[in-house]
Amino acid sequence: MVNLIWAFMAIIGIVYAMFNGTMENVNQALFEGADEAVTLSIGLVSVLVFWLGLMRVAEKAGLLKVLTSLFKPLVTRLFPEIPKDHPAMGYILSNFTANIFGLGNAATPMGIKAMEEMKKISGSDKASRSMITFLVINTSSLTIIPTTVIAIRMQYDSVAPTEIVGTTILATLFTTISAIMVDRLFYYRRVRKSKK
Repeated sequence: MVNLIWAFMAIIGIVYAMFNGTMENVNQALFEGADEAVTLSIGLVSVLVFWLGLMRVAEKAGLLKVLTSLFKPLVTRLFPEIPKDHPAMGYILSNFTANIFGLGNAATPMGIKAMEEMKKISGSDKASRSMITFLVINTSSLTIIPTTVIAIRMQYDSVAPTEIVGTTILATLFTTISAIMVDRLFYYRRVRKSKK
């Protein structure tokens, strides 16, 4: 659906440019935008490779295990349907850790695996309570170090590319706590309706 919206917007823009006589400006913007996208992508790749390498070093040093054990009591309370030693729990913790460091690209495969494991637990085609909670927390933008945004700011010569870390932490706290509260509110409301 989103692809159709973007395609529709592009077609409207091109048709408007044809009737308005500004097709040359559209062509120039297309090529400049493509050039800028390639430059930005190359800059982002270097930063993501650096952070992924740092995550690998942290994993080998045992830091991720420490973070995982630190978050495990909280995560087991958030996902009471999942047994503590189930593989889904490991994928969830890995996904959260990668998201905290702003590595959405690294977190996505772990998130997909977590969803697959949770689907095996529920044995249903419908989203389980744990699946909904996991999706809500991921949607709330669980990030402490926004590496991708810092990389973009560095690419565009920001004077202080890391100054957004403080506000990112505050935003993460507010959005994640709010998301969990809304998730629980709707869950308990559904439970009350089913008892009636």
